[in-house]
Amino acid sequence: MESYQNILVVIDPTTIEQKALGRACTLAKRSGATITAFLSIFDFSYEMTTMLSGQEREAMRASVVNDREAWLQDLCEDYEPDIICKVVWHNRPFEAILQEVKDNNFDVVLKSTHEHPTLQSVIFTPTDWHLIRKCWVPLLLVKEHQWPENGHILAAVNVGSEEEEHKSLNNKVTEEALNLSRLIKADTHFVNSYPGTPINIAIEIPEFDANEYNETMKQHHFDVMKAHAEKYQIEDKFLHVQEGLPEDVIETVANEIDAELVILGTVGRTGLSAVLIGNTAEHVIDRLNCDLLALKPDGYCSPFLK
Repeated sequence: MESYQNILVVIDPTTIEQKALGRACTLAKRSGATITAFLSIFDFSYEMTTMLSGQEREAMRASVVNDREAWLQDLCEDYEPDIICKVVWHNRPFEAILQEVKDNNFDVVLKSTHEHPTLQSVIFTPTDWHLIRKCWVPLLLVKEHQWPENGHILAAVNVGSEEEEHKSLNNKVTEEALNLSRLIKADTHFVNSYPGTPINIAIEIPEFDANEYNETMKQHHFDVMKAHAEKYQIEDKFLHVQEGLPEDVIETVANEIDAELVILGTVGRTGLSAVLIGNTAEHVIDRLNCDLLALKPDGYCSPFLK
């Protein structure tokens, strides 16, 4: 994270307390980064005023933008006086955010999160989810949990995969966790899940020993995790391998160690596969009470850039 010198913070216009801005200030004080506070606004009523000319509507929009810029400037004075403030008029917030990242080469995006009702998540994709899928730079989703010194960072790695993309992503997640742990004076834990015994095998083959299978599977994943951790001088006591779905295991371990930050990689599925399958980050985001840093694999090409 110390390599992130250009931070974009997405402002929440519904609240005075800006968790993401506060987190950005914490990082900037330790890394010397520049912070831009960004707000995307839109009011459909200004577009529907047919009695006004296009020039008059534009003047009205400019007036609203100027008013929000003044509000944002005042708000930022309570955090850091040298924060850059920017307000844009756009009807799709996630597109405005990604365009800003593209135009100004931001290194990381910080945004506070809200809970998403399950049904709404299926029908209406929230801005957070668009960013998880399409933001090509690291995305830090901020919650209430504080970042105390001597805290805990949890890095979710997929050590059970032989795919080069996953191996590369494991290294990226690990290196980011270690860099951040040095910056905020925290320790680094690794978490990995493995699947339980296939029920159909246990039923169809009476002599199949489910307990032995589970122990063998757990030992295999721990050995692979240990080999990965040894490359970074991480001790065994910081390794967590449990049976279950990734989102369940990540949530359980994060609660057990009271993690202040979870870091994971996401391949950024879009379209129908994202609706039907989803990403681990999407499944886990609303279940964590701490921050989540989502990283894309090297070479990832966002659909926004196509």
